[in-house]
Amino acid sequence: MNIAVLIVAAGRGSRMGGGALPKQFRRIGNAPMLSHVLERFATLRAVDRIVLVIHPDDRARVEELAEHLPPGKVMLVAGGATRQSSVLAGLEALETHAPDAVLIHDGARPFVSHELCERVIAALDEFQGAVPALPVADTLKMVDDGTDSSFHTLDRSKIYGAQTPQGFLFRDILDAHRKAHASKRDDFTDDASIGEWSGLALKLVAGEEANRKITTGEDLLAADLKQKMGDVLPQNEDDRLEYRTGSGFDVHRFGEGSEVTLCGLAIPHSRGLKGHSDADVGLHALTDAVLGAIGDGDIGTHFPPTDVRWKNAASDQFLAHAVERVRARGGSIAHVDVTLICEAPKIGPHRPAMVARLSDILEIEPDRISVKATTTEGLGFAGRGEGIAAMASATVALPLQKLGA
Repeated sequence: MNIAVLIVAAGRGSRMGGGALPKQFRRIGNAPMLSHVLERFATLRAVDRIVLVIHPDDRARVEELAEHLPPGKVMLVAGGATRQSSVLAGLEALETHAPDAVLIHDGARPFVSHELCERVIAALDEFQGAVPALPVADTLKMVDDGTDSSFHTLDRSKIYGAQTPQGFLFRDILDAHRKAHASKRDDFTDDASIGEWSGLALKLVAGEEANRKITTGEDLLAADLKQKMGDVLPQNEDDRLEYRTGSGFDVHRFGEGSEVTLCGLAIPHSRGLKGHSDADVGLHALTDAVLGAIGDGDIGTHFPPTDVRWKNAASDQFLAHAVERVRARGGSIAHVDVTLICEAPKIGPHRPAMVARLSDILEIEPDRISVKATTTEGLGFAGRGEGIAAMASATVALPLQKLGA
């Protein structure tokens, strides 16, 4: 059977919160979530083609993730305003390739197994579609009148939670989606619902606990831990992690200007900060903290102030470089903490935006980031308004190294 995979990855992940980076590009372990999904399907022998339905703004990111895959194996398609319209766009793009069957998968389920995919594919020998599902463990209550004071209990033995990939004979699901679109039905929550509505013969197959959809920041944290720890503590000591903490400190004096750049954010102010680059004390201190955690010099080692290339440079590239140095060693950023020391400007109103900016640069979730501010009660250079200082710490997770190795 000629099988294609359609991965829906056009969403913005609004429920994840924090920063502009969509959740499918947030890191789990040492790679973005979508990389894990691609890897699972690219190594599934039954799959001939992968269609990635993406947001147009994400094309460059996705091309970079897919560049190691065989040429022609992955096709990128622009998604629509809803998941349903995105799936239809992907199916339409597949029509010229005429696969026998298609697996439709959410880009936010990174731990799908080959065994699960094979169960779905096997069911297509007898049915027009197959849906992986798990029995519901919780007791379920149905609210009767829209309030929490009138409800009744449902029979959970007959209720299952649907997962993806959902598999279908290609022509059947394409026709079902087109029929739904023509009928102006855009309220279906998954492709099996469209198949049911269209009258397709469907079968439930056993889902997997690990194949949970990542929706919130808490889900992402759990998935990251699962990836790093192998779901249980590894038996092989060489696969375990160690955690290291580095610190950084930086100072820049005030000079002429109408704004200061702090933690990647331009803030209007009566003066600017003097420096070879953009003088972002927050990012400079944090860059040193990240490099210090892996024993890799400091910001001056990698970006010497004598080099004209870094004149007036944006400091986010310094921090991004430090993060890549961590990843090159198989590590990841676990937590960062920045304290800005100044009398002015006031940091509090800008703190959420600073956290969001750091989240984008570090590619970690916002609740792993702390930005604080303090004054020196009028004492010292900061108290006299002569400049701004910053302290930072960074905790990184690295593959365990044996002492003396």
